[in-house]
Amino acid sequence: MELTWIDADGKIIVSLFERIDGNTSPSLEKALSELLNQGYTSIVLDFLKTSYVSSAGLRVLLGTAKKLPKGKKLELINLNSNVYKVFKLTGLTTIFDILPYSG
Repeated sequence: MELTWIDADGKIIVSLFERIDGNTSPSLEKALSELLNQGYTSIVLDFLKTSYVSSAGLRVLLGTAKKLPKGKKLELINLNSNVYKVFKLTGLTTIFDILPYSG
């Protein structure tokens, strides 16, 4: 499965996999690194299709967040309640801008 993204006036919106785990996180890490290397610093991750995030997925997201310039955060949108709980229980809700579920 391929990641897809669109450029919305300089803000990149990345549509994520159904599962972000040990199998898919290397592809996600590569894609996010490529976007950062291209100079994009305003990145939105769309979790609309995502039902599961493992520790491997969290590691990729944290690593990407650390590479952003000071004052920038990854924006996470459309997290379902189970995925949001993972971020809440791990204390990562302060690391990312998590916007309310719109679906």
